[in-house]
Amino acid sequence: MKSVTQSAARRCAIGVVVLLAGGLSPYLYAHPHGWVDISVQVVTDEEGHATALHQTWRMDPFYSLVVFEELSQGGAASLDAGLDQLGHEIRDNLAGQHYFTEVRLNGERLALGEVADYTALRREGRLHFMFRLPLAEPAALEGRKLTYQIFDPTYYLEVVHEAEDNQVRDTALTLRGELDCALRVEPADPDPEVVMQAALLDRDETGEPGLGRYFAETGVVACR
Repeated sequence: MKSVTQSAARRCAIGVVVLLAGGLSPYLYAHPHGWVDISVQVVTDEEGHATALHQTWRMDPFYSLVVFEELSQGGAASLDAGLDQLGHEIRDNLAGQHYFTEVRLNGERLALGEVADYTALRREGRLHFMFRLPLAEPAALEGRKLTYQIFDPTYYLEVVHEAEDNQVRDTALTLRGELDCALRVEPADPDPEVVMQAALLDRDETGEPGLGRYFAETGVVACR
């Protein structure tokens, strides 16, 4: 069992997760090697301070299939144990990359805490990784704008909010709390030179650190 889970875990890295193949990207001209669909819930406390981002990542179908096939070789119990180990490996890899997440309040970057609550599970044929990413300190939202971006710095992996018919789903960004805030997801608008740089990457190449930022969507929580 240990060798199976380690083999599956190794498929989870350049940075976090190696997605072995992907479908068509919204950026048909760029060259990510896999994708993750995400949904984010901004969590607030009773005082109206943001305390965490609860994220759900759905890995692409092909990568999910490969992982499930490997972990299922020992039966259902093996799959459950393998998913637990895989979740631990993904969390540890993400920690070294700041969980692929940058959060800002009125343009100032916020420090992040460490993820302690997480799970990996199989749902509707795809691997889901769910985790609660705390802020290092609660951040007051009233009259302020919180923004975040979630991206693989090398753009090996594309991260996009859950969408249907090319429209971001309402459930892709939500707010847990009683604040009066407007929520939206802004699309990326990369410079043509950056697009060309991404397009020139070979299938087995990653981009320079920071390339993924230019293709990242931005979640916006603007509170009154």
